[in-house]
Amino acid sequence: VQLQASGGGLVQAGGSLRLSCSSSGRIFSSHIIGWFRQAPGKEREFVAATRWSRASTIYADFVKDRFTISRDNAKNTVYLQMNSLNAEDTAVYYCAKANSLTRLEREYYYWGQGTQVTVSS
Repeated sequence: VQLQASGGGLVQAGGSLRLSCSSSGRIFSSHIIGWFRQAPGKEREFVAATRWSRASTIYADFVKDRFTISRDNAKNTVYLQMNSLNAEDTAVYYCAKANSLTRLEREYYYWGQGTQVTVSS
């Protein structure tokens, strides 16, 4: 199974982007898909995660109702809608899979290549 993040780009502060995480293999109902990000010179940090089987989600505190994670079972894709972006959101965004709904990076696997999000101020 491979996960691929896409949808990044350059956006002005206050703007929006929608990231997509697509899977090359089947995502089982027990699986969790999470989004992480890594800014230059910083450690990778948790952003949001969703359970594949039902609408159960968790977010990082800094999201502050700006980001929404959702899934499309038919398309085997998880989305991260990001609104009210600011310069601090500039990072490479990654998606990965876990077996439990958690913020812990060590619990995630099948990391794919990330997608760059750059917010200009």
